[in-house]
Amino acid sequence: MNTRTRGLGGWAAVLAAALTCVLGGWSYVQARDDDTLAYAKSRDAALAAGKHQLARLNSLDGTDATRVDAGLQQWLDASTGPLHDQLARTRAKDASALKKSGSTARGTVTDAALTALDERTGTAELIATVDIKITERTGKAGTQRKRFEATLARTAEGWKVKALTAIPVGAA
Repeated sequence: MNTRTRGLGGWAAVLAAALTCVLGGWSYVQARDDDTLAYAKSRDAALAAGKHQLARLNSLDGTDATRVDAGLQQWLDASTGPLHDQLARTRAKDASALKKSGSTARGTVTDAALTALDERTGTAELIATVDIKITERTGKAGTQRKRFEATLARTAEGWKVKALTAIPVGAA
């Protein structure tokens, strides 16, 4: 290999590196302003919040009155719209029944997905599977697996559950 060939090879490597940098920079700028990326971020935020709120709505410590009241407040904090209104309306009756039973429930979302997201109206549809570990006052424990369909609404405090429907096992 002569000096001229070595020099051309070096310039070719520099040119290839420069071209790679330019293409990488262009790709980054395109992706940064991409509406699809913004939509994906919104979808991920709604999904994460929906999973968190659904777990809260399926959890409550019924060991004493203070914890029952705190749990019912968590339910109200996780909800909005018609669901919030219903929970507020039945709060006293729910508190009485939960204090009497003394059971504790801990909901864990095992799988979830958004089936719809409308950024303009601030609504989303979520489907999820939740494992609910229930411990009775006697110490007897069991786990229930439930499937839910939830409507989420974006509020000033973030995404909250607006409607919640249990889906029967075996339903399409």
